[in-house]
Amino acid sequence: MAAHRCSRSAVLLFLCALSLFIVADSQETASNGGQRDNNAVDSPQAATETAERAVEERRWEASEAEAAADRQDTSAAENELPASVPRPKDDFQEELVIRPLHSGDIYASFQFRTVWETDFMKGNKVSHYRLFPKSLGQVISKFSVRELHISFTQGYWRTMRWGQPYQPSPPGAELWVWFQDSVTDVDGTWKELTNVLSGIFCASLNFIDSTNTVQPSASFKPLGIGNVTDHRFLRYATLPREIVCTENLTPWKKLLPCGSKAGLAVLLKSEKLFHSTFHSQAVHIRPVCQDWECKTTSWELRQTLNVVFDLHTSAQGKREWSLFKMFSRTLTEACPLASSSKIYIDVTDNPQGDQFEVSPATPLLSQAVVLGDRRTFSVYDLTQQITFGTVRSLNLLIRWKSSEGDMLRPLLHAERYVAGYGLQTGEIHTLMYNNHPYRSFPVLLLDSVPWYLRLYIHTLTVTSKGKDNKPSYIHYQPSKDRVRPHLLEMLIQLPPNSVTEVTVQFERALLKWTEYTPDPNHGFYVGFPCKEESSYFVRVYTEPLLVNLPTPDFSMPYNVICLTCTVVAVGYGSLYNLLTRSFQIEEPSPGLAKRIANIIRKMRGVPPL
Repeated sequence: MAAHRCSRSAVLLFLCALSLFIVADSQETASNGGQRDNNAVDSPQAATETAERAVEERRWEASEAEAAADRQDTSAAENELPASVPRPKDDFQEELVIRPLHSGDIYASFQFRTVWETDFMKGNKVSHYRLFPKSLGQVISKFSVRELHISFTQGYWRTMRWGQPYQPSPPGAELWVWFQDSVTDVDGTWKELTNVLSGIFCASLNFIDSTNTVQPSASFKPLGIGNVTDHRFLRYATLPREIVCTENLTPWKKLLPCGSKAGLAVLLKSEKLFHSTFHSQAVHIRPVCQDWECKTTSWELRQTLNVVFDLHTSAQGKREWSLFKMFSRTLTEACPLASSSKIYIDVTDNPQGDQFEVSPATPLLSQAVVLGDRRTFSVYDLTQQITFGTVRSLNLLIRWKSSEGDMLRPLLHAERYVAGYGLQTGEIHTLMYNNHPYRSFPVLLLDSVPWYLRLYIHTLTVTSKGKDNKPSYIHYQPSKDRVRPHLLEMLIQLPPNSVTEVTVQFERALLKWTEYTPDPNHGFYVGFPCKEESSYFVRVYTEPLLVNLPTPDFSMPYNVICLTCTVVAVGYGSLYNLLTRSFQIEEPSPGLAKRIANIIRKMRGVPPL
């Protein structure tokens, strides 16, 4: 008991001493605070300097804390990754360019750009993907791809009404690939690659074979670094009849870092995109330089989607449009993984605002040289919250003030058609227009014609202004039946303000009955020639041709089968029945009275009647 009382007294003594110490400390603090207040009242300048020093001390402490956190993160990352493996760097940017067209239509061009500082060429196995899609990274590594360009287009770009597109693409599907020089069997790798891409994009690229694949010798130069001109590693193919639908758009959107959940991709609504005059989606992969000295190499993935809306007819006479009217959605935020997210509206043709009015207005303007022409754009930065305003939503609106504009006269455009009559011979005409008043342009023409159109290359003519225009370069590879198509490449000088016509005659081949399509009377699509201009790079495509071939009457087998079955059923069936059927005489059955009498006789034991 005495020990317990001693311990209680010791605890009470310790608590009293602690309370006295706290009271003394609080009094000292209050006196110091009072002195600081008096000094602040007496000297405002000193107070200001003290406050600034405190702020600087807080900033310095914050920077030290951030640096410590960064060091901890770095040390943690270094502990996770081996010391020999450098940390990859990637970046994602998205933009939307909107151009009001003179015809009253609206041209919207989406571009999503992903740059990754890594190296697929040296055979390094990359296992960690952050922004770059893993499916495409594995394709690059497995098939030793140096550049890959693929596009799916529904509709035809009307150059005379809309001008030149930002990203040209032909109708149907187009694929051209540059392989690395380490590939030994290019044709086998090309076949495997088309099958894999067919599964990734849910397209009919598996129908690409040697009959529609060419190896250009001068066209389709590499767009990335390392301008190797060994065209043995280049393959080019087109499918003019490919139909683009939601099955192709869905896997395309899944390649984006944010998918279709945030950023500009929320506008990609399939029922709106495919209810348009023109729709094209593409994927471009190439190696690029990370800096101006090109000491490090990065891989660039550009996903583009171009669409043209005919709002003049769908708006019931009102020449106005908005994001909600085009895409049935508005923008509320940028992609969280994007370092840049912007919308550009082309206002080059509206310097004074007399053509159309844009709302909400923006003071940001940007200029860029596009296709040799300096353009002015209004810029909306989605990474800034002020862009969305108080309603937290952005719905751009344009109202036209003037009537429909005149038809454009682009500097370069091309047309193509088939002449002749009958189903034996014909003639292909390609027209190339140069509307520049005083300047001539060198043009590289590439034309791939299927094997079932047998070209008479000796009938090839090139005329400009009624005179022969001799090409400075011609490369022709004849076709082989059911093996490879024709390939024709020519370097032609287009005189100023002229129309250059290229004609060649052909003969239609007769196909086997198993080589016809399910609808042979619809015709066969012939690929489009590609035209490249070299002063400032521009690629122009013509419309595809629809050619009728000698088609047998596929209803005749049905008629023959029906007639044969009828003859067999009527003739042979009757004869067979006569030869195999057995005949027996059947007695007539007795009457009711006779049957009753036989029953009675049977009961009596008398023989029946």
